[in-house]
Amino acid sequence: MAEQHRASQKPPETGAFFLPATPADRLIVALDVSSVADAQRIVGAVGASATTFKVGKQLFVAEGPRAVRDLVASGRKVFLDLKFHDIPNTVAGAVKAAAELGASMVTVHASGGAKMLKAAAEAAAAAPRPPLVLAVTVLTSMGQQDLEEVGVAGRPLDQVLRLASLARIAGCTGIVASPQEVGEIRRQLGKGLVIVTPGVRPEGAAPGDQKRVATPAEAIHAGANYLVVGRPITKSPDIGKAAKAVLDEIAAAK
Repeated sequence: MAEQHRASQKPPETGAFFLPATPADRLIVALDVSSVADAQRIVGAVGASATTFKVGKQLFVAEGPRAVRDLVASGRKVFLDLKFHDIPNTVAGAVKAAAELGASMVTVHASGGAKMLKAAAEAAAAAPRPPLVLAVTVLTSMGQQDLEEVGVAGRPLDQVLRLASLARIAGCTGIVASPQEVGEIRRQLGKGLVIVTPGVRPEGAAPGDQKRVATPAEAIHAGANYLVVGRPITKSPDIGKAAKAVLDEIAAAK
């Protein structure tokens, strides 16, 4: 842990939430629904298989801060995935507000640049309970052609590594990256960054709109700290059973 906090470019101390302690802590279930009632139904069905739940744009726009407050009040941790991307002052204010809500993780777009990322990291560090600031690199729905359409040349991996390095230097706690890039991130940037990995699909599950995916075991073996799983769990006829299956795969991959 000393290596992770040695230099100014390393992430700030965030207490016991810095790294997952149990397999259930590694699983983040995505609550991509439009009501608190639906979210509560999923959380109840998941039970002890996960301690952290993702509140993204769909739920937050529909229900607002209540979605976060209710989860925090129930003892769950919240991964607030709103992908802040704006001028540094605006993003710093948003991160501060997220920390005051009790979010344990917040996302910002790494493509917002070093000044924005630094402002986000500093705002989090100033909070009484600093959330993890996670810089989103390249969305898992994007492939090489998608990047070329927005003017980014090269492989998705090249862009992910570029943005991950920028996030580390700016002081972000970690990054969000697809499981296909995690191994190379670890090889090139080491263990100092927390890596949250979406695009995780259990064996046999449909990829949906995701392009760069892997199984839970593959993501863990590559070096991911946290896995975000949504539809394979939340759209399952038996949510509890599906969540337990993913948890068992995470536990077996240790």
